[in-house]
Amino acid sequence: MRSTLAFWFVLVLIGVQLVAAPHPLTPLTADEIRQAARLIRDSGRFPAGAEFSSLTLDEPAKEMVLAKASVPRRAFAVIYDRKRNQTFEAIANLSTNAIDSWRLIPGVQPSINSEDSDRADEIVHADPRWAQAMTERGIRDVQDVLSMSWSSGYFGKGGDARMVSVVPYYAGAGANLYAHPVEGVVAHVDLTSGKVVDFLDIDRNVPVSRENADLGPRPGGLPVTPLVLTQPNGPGFQIEDGEVHWQKWRFRYALNPREGLVVYAAGYEDGGRVRPVMYRGSLSEMVVPYGDPSAGWYFRNSFDAGELGLGAMASPLRPGVDCPANCSVFDAVMASNSGEPNVLHNAVAIYEQDAGVAWKHENNTRRERQLVLSYFSQPGNYEYGFDWVFHQNGTIEVKVYLTGIMAAKGVAGSSDEHSHAIAKNLAAPHHQHFFTFRLDMDVDGTPNRVVEMNSVPMATGKQNPYGGGFMMQETTLRTEREAERKLNLDSSRRWIVESATAKNALGLPTGYALLPGENSVPFAQPDSWVRKRAGFLNAHLWVTPYNAAERYAGGDYPNQSKGGDGLAKWTAANRPVDGKDLVVWYTMGITHNPRPEDWPVMPVYEAGFKLVPWGFFASNPVMDLPPGR
Repeated sequence: MRSTLAFWFVLVLIGVQLVAAPHPLTPLTADEIRQAARLIRDSGRFPAGAEFSSLTLDEPAKEMVLAKASVPRRAFAVIYDRKRNQTFEAIANLSTNAIDSWRLIPGVQPSINSEDSDRADEIVHADPRWAQAMTERGIRDVQDVLSMSWSSGYFGKGGDARMVSVVPYYAGAGANLYAHPVEGVVAHVDLTSGKVVDFLDIDRNVPVSRENADLGPRPGGLPVTPLVLTQPNGPGFQIEDGEVHWQKWRFRYALNPREGLVVYAAGYEDGGRVRPVMYRGSLSEMVVPYGDPSAGWYFRNSFDAGELGLGAMASPLRPGVDCPANCSVFDAVMASNSGEPNVLHNAVAIYEQDAGVAWKHENNTRRERQLVLSYFSQPGNYEYGFDWVFHQNGTIEVKVYLTGIMAAKGVAGSSDEHSHAIAKNLAAPHHQHFFTFRLDMDVDGTPNRVVEMNSVPMATGKQNPYGGGFMMQETTLRTEREAERKLNLDSSRRWIVESATAKNALGLPTGYALLPGENSVPFAQPDSWVRKRAGFLNAHLWVTPYNAAERYAGGDYPNQSKGGDGLAKWTAANRPVDGKDLVVWYTMGITHNPRPEDWPVMPVYEAGFKLVPWGFFASNPVMDLPPGR
């Protein structure tokens, strides 16, 4: 009997060992989401009627992951109690079935969701001023009016109530309701009390456009011949235990409800070992400030990541349509407001693409291919695509695609200096899009430093008799304040993230350079509320020592924030960054001056930046590519 029991005990142990623990950075599964939600609801602390604003993996400590230590699986939740207008944070330990942490976060508002929009729509339709405003503009059936809830932001007034600002659109003239704004009507809604606290009704002489602007096919389209992309032997990448293997690259990814795509543990195989490049890369925050200061537009400054959640609004991708025909698409699982798992089908695409000539001299030519990790998000009228592109030569490129439908305003005549005419009785206000990326660089290990490169002309003289000389000056950025930097076209400014310990074959530090692409400066005044709330716009580059709690450039809760959070707050300590485990933050800005060709839907506009090996290799790393044909 004892021997039988011992036999079964050994079998149980073997069975346990056969079920490998997930990698510490693996996103929560559907079962884990259910388990975490159940633990939190059954804790005795979950308020009746409360909801999950978010429920995601509580990422373990970086040093534990790098050490390949055993770590518990934990879930991090943001819980919102609408009745009491209170926000809580909780950590559920899935390994021990216990609540490790529970705390009230006073004075903050979690992100806006569909329940907020639905509730706001009910409130404005119950207000007689809403129906009266529509009637005065010739709209007889108020049911033909659809509403869109904008984040209200903060402008120096108001309490801690949960607010949204509601604008109307006429839905009786086509499916593209954004082409039919009801100009001059805004309801500022207190979701906590269920009341409209401020009602704007101006510009009654502005007509509501009835011109159809739907996006269906137009007559007279030009025929196109088939363009076929095939890989007869299947995709050139493999995924092993959640890790993507392609050529010499290794990395992991997740689709985070707030940040969207997150790239983990990106490394490049060189000489038989995988050399680390970046531990974690993601879009930390973005903001879209509009330049129209009028009463109906001044509040439109959306923080699309922190106020709405880019990953949660991922669009399903169709091979051959939203991504190339050879793409592989993958689902993502996220928690709903009720704590149930919600499967986002085909949310992420991975594919190889031809990238043109890798290098050429005379008859020696090599052709490059790239691996693309991609998704699209639709936070309202705009749509954004995000690609993390891995080059065979060791470059990591980040691309952002802007498309969708511009926010348009109704006008009685021509546009003004704050907007540009795009159709009859329609104008689109000038605006900007800012994207701040958080890049936790680990170039050949965690001790790194940032060196700024500036090219400067030499004065004409004995050392430069013909006036054509120039030189490149390198400056190590040693503290957070020193590392708060702006782009400089005059000096072709760029930055290198260097290893503080590793050397290349020339005895110089190995590194990766951040090469900016298109960029802009904010046009909102430095003391404006949007600039106070988005302090990360004050510089294009920031460098901070690694801190797991410092993830979001505009603070953990930007919705209705009063400013001073995030990067602006952390870097005030002016901590040393030379030779530290550091994080690089890069802000990219696009100034959008609308044009008629951007209507009724905007052609894709592309911007981005690159992380390029800079002394990381001994020579050109793609000399081993096969000859082109």
